[in-house]
Amino acid sequence: TNLSLSKAHKSNTFPSPSQLTCLGKQRNPSLSLSEYLWTSSGDGEVRLRMGESGFASEPPLTVDQMFKTAVERFGSYTALGWKEGEQTKTINYQEYYQACRTAAKSFLKLGLERYHGVGILGFNSAEWFISDIAAILAGGFAVGIYTTNSPDACQYVAENCKANIIVVENHKQLQKILQVQDKLPHLKAIIQYKDALKEKRPNLYTWTEFMELGRDEPDTKLDDIITLQKPNQCCTLIYTSGTTGQPKGVMLSHDNLTWTAFAVGRYVRLAEATKSQEIVVSYLPLSHIAAQMVDIWVTMKVGGATYFAQPDALKGSLVNTMREVRPTAFMGVPRVWEKMQEKMKSVGAKSSTVRRKVAVWAKGVGLQTNLSKMNQMPMNYRLAKKLVFKKVRKALGLDRCTKCYTGAAPITKDTLEFFLSLDIPVYELYGMSESTGPHTISLPDAFRLTSVGKLIPGCETKINNPDEEGNGEICFWGRHVFMGYLNQADKTEDALDTEGWLHSGDLGKQDDNGFLFITGRIKELIITAGGENIPPVPIEDAVKEAVPLVSNAMLIGDKRKFLAMLLTIKCQVNGDTGAPEDELMPEAVELCRKLGSNAMRVSEIAGGRDPVIHAAIQEGINRVNEKATSNAQRIQKWTILNQDFSIPGGELGPTMKLKRPVVMKMYKEQVENFYKEVVTPSTPDNSMPPK
Repeated sequence: TNLSLSKAHKSNTFPSPSQLTCLGKQRNPSLSLSEYLWTSSGDGEVRLRMGESGFASEPPLTVDQMFKTAVERFGSYTALGWKEGEQTKTINYQEYYQACRTAAKSFLKLGLERYHGVGILGFNSAEWFISDIAAILAGGFAVGIYTTNSPDACQYVAENCKANIIVVENHKQLQKILQVQDKLPHLKAIIQYKDALKEKRPNLYTWTEFMELGRDEPDTKLDDIITLQKPNQCCTLIYTSGTTGQPKGVMLSHDNLTWTAFAVGRYVRLAEATKSQEIVVSYLPLSHIAAQMVDIWVTMKVGGATYFAQPDALKGSLVNTMREVRPTAFMGVPRVWEKMQEKMKSVGAKSSTVRRKVAVWAKGVGLQTNLSKMNQMPMNYRLAKKLVFKKVRKALGLDRCTKCYTGAAPITKDTLEFFLSLDIPVYELYGMSESTGPHTISLPDAFRLTSVGKLIPGCETKINNPDEEGNGEICFWGRHVFMGYLNQADKTEDALDTEGWLHSGDLGKQDDNGFLFITGRIKELIITAGGENIPPVPIEDAVKEAVPLVSNAMLIGDKRKFLAMLLTIKCQVNGDTGAPEDELMPEAVELCRKLGSNAMRVSEIAGGRDPVIHAAIQEGINRVNEKATSNAQRIQKWTILNQDFSIPGGELGPTMKLKRPVVMKMYKEQVENFYKEVVTPSTPDNSMPPK
């Protein structure tokens, strides 16, 4: 194809990197390609990465166009559902769209300006979705703010996106904004969507008052704004929960959202509501792209219904919602799957011997059947399905769920195999905020344990500078690639190279069948004092598998002479705060008894206080060390910390991702203790760690 730049320019589209060679000398040498493809200004426009055929050639849509189509096709179908007391309330697509338009008119009346933010701070709810979409329709930016943010972190995001309006869930979140209100010159109004206001203030509205503002406003102003919107303009900001430094505002265009929703829905073969309605449960933080893409956009594209979990979902109520709603598709971050696994093991620990034996047998059958994926389902598989699998699925609320997904952080092979043994394949997907969510997805007929799946059609992957084993940095191309970081041209240029490839910062390789495997993060790579490159996650996972008592493991050793490890023990979690408690989990207590220890609390084990447990952990670590590829990859020292990692503790991010720099700071003393030289008089320069 002889694609000239002028043609590409006119259509706001650009050839894929594989077509670039055809451009030859026609490219303007003074302008690198990426300058067409990215912008760091909120009012900027970018070249869409259209393809000539297939998914990549799908016509671009604005959010309003996609929503209108959904209303035309699925108007009377349930769109959103939630609980009020014991009652379930729902609204259909027609009502949902009208509510978004009314809210958009209210935002305009309150003074929302083009390309200014609407900050949303609260747990998932219909009001969250409506505020998000209304902000976009009214020409602003939808900006989710993590509910775990401090007042200062809220201020940073609100100021960065020039927020005119902030929508908060309740009094607790409102207080954060009131504390920093005088530092937010753009802020014109605050809306609280749950609970009665505890005090009247100027420019503070309840949800009902807010919706009344726009109810009788004429449609013309809103319609004019919607008409001017283009698919290649920014409509949503996702703030990366930066494990280092201030978060960056990832600018996503209308096309990023609408094309990705189309591609994902089509690729994972979601049913359209007219055939059979898909049902999802919304509980993951909506300030994160994974939850937004699944709960709002993909579901809208196929006319699915989204039901909202309770705010204490991750503290234990999620399974109740799941059993009531019985979703057809479910996305869980690894920690959610791990928690289910722990809970089921605890229940297993208490069940009768006969029931336990049946369950163990069935799990063996389930794992073998799924791993071999035989054409004829063996007889014992059918029996196991009848006796065990159906009951387990029902107990988890997954009896209708054909698509169970995990993403946002690495998951252990142990957890995947556990669910596979219960005939619940958990499909991994992989991507980042900067790729509007997913880049690769596993499917029932394209599934390899520990692989994050295959490329979404219309996207491309490049492995940059691969080593002899084929490992290199994973780079992305496609219509899901973001516009740029708001007001940060330098950071945008770090993420996108001169050809427009998005550099993920992840190390990985592709096999001959197109399956992608993530082998580590470039930033997380431990480079020992001896110059050996060690990805920490495989070693941490191996320890968790060898020592089931361990909840979290973090490998230390960057610029050090040897590897050491911080360990935490599986313990109970406070239902209200999510903070770790001192009591051990039932499963952990049972493990202790088997080893001959009477420990009931973490404090009885931490710091080597329980010699029996200490010896058992050392034995597990020895087993991991025996499999190490080199001496440098052996764990020489370890310690058990007094409490588990958690979100409120600060060691885990909102999606339960380990914040390594934070842990290094918090446990600096323990880390330094590992490396205090033990100098013996005979060999003063003895650098070997004690065995």
